[in-house]
Amino acid sequence: MNTQLVTGTGHHQHPPQQAQESQLVRHIGPLDRLALHLGVALIRWGRRPIKADVSKRLAFNLETDAARREMERVRAEHLARVARVL
Repeated sequence: MNTQLVTGTGHHQHPPQQAQESQLVRHIGPLDRLALHLGVALIRWGRRPIKADVSKRLAFNLETDAARREMERVRAEHLARVARVL
């Protein structure tokens, strides 16, 4: 297994393709161009930043605070039980 493979000198194409003398040039029609622009516009519109209104943010913050307090309460109870066992 001391054989080394040597590539020949020259131009390599990856992936290898057969040499073609002339390549076809495809033009995009106006309908295709319109569809492309519409698709890009829809993607940009879908990714736009949205600010939640104040009432929804306030409700979410209250729910988050309540959940955090409940989690801390349960954690404290768990640590108290573990401390009693040790």
